[in-house]
Amino acid sequence: MIHFKLNAFRTKTQSLTRPLNHPVKTRKLYPRFNIAAYWVWLVAIVGVAFLPVSFASLKDIFTQEIYALISERYGEPARRDILKWNKLLVELESEDVDEKLFEVNRFFNRFEFVSDIQHWRKADYWATPIEFIATGAGDCEDYVIAKYFSLLELGVPESKLRLMYVTALKLKQPHMVLAYYNTPTSVPLVLDNINKRILPASKRRDLAPIYSFNGQGLWTAKSMGKGRKLRGKGSMKMWDDMIARLDEVIEGK
Repeated sequence: MIHFKLNAFRTKTQSLTRPLNHPVKTRKLYPRFNIAAYWVWLVAIVGVAFLPVSFASLKDIFTQEIYALISERYGEPARRDILKWNKLLVELESEDVDEKLFEVNRFFNRFEFVSDIQHWRKADYWATPIEFIATGAGDCEDYVIAKYFSLLELGVPESKLRLMYVTALKLKQPHMVLAYYNTPTSVPLVLDNINKRILPASKRRDLAPIYSFNGQGLWTAKSMGKGRKLRGKGSMKMWDDMIARLDEVIEGK
């Protein structure tokens, strides 16, 4: 079951609604990150982790009121896409894990890649799954977050999933992928929006891992294995802000 934090670490965040006349363009190349800011951010979060303190399921989110709110804020096509997401999760509930990984990866990889600066007019912005689907675009973190929460909802254990920061060697820039570990010692499968095929990490020589995290903690990366755990439970601003915005949708704000 997907776990969203509610009524905790509430912060003043940007409205859920995308600015009017905000341009969304497909990019053939992924934008370069500000590498200095990236490392400052990395240092800032070492020693914290991301376990929510109160919980809700996607089943609490898919209501007629929420669909009406999405339609009002984003338009009818967005509502239809959220319905497709809900339908996908229902259809996959009894499937095996390979089918869940394949279909979730395929569903989200159809959306456009757009940098945060273009899409949200922010240097770094982690969209909720609803924001990502409703606007039809996002950057690498948004793909990974949406896949991660969808697989949690489908019963994939959190211990088997990692949001992993890597360097995309061909692009020479930081990137994020979702890693699935069948066992604690297995080579993970990589769900990615650059290479849309799900491949073992050993076959992704174009990626150099940096660190990974999930709701249970933060790890250094050792090859594409688990690496050394740095810290356990805590909070992180980017994660908290994203959860707070989802909280606002659930409460109809």
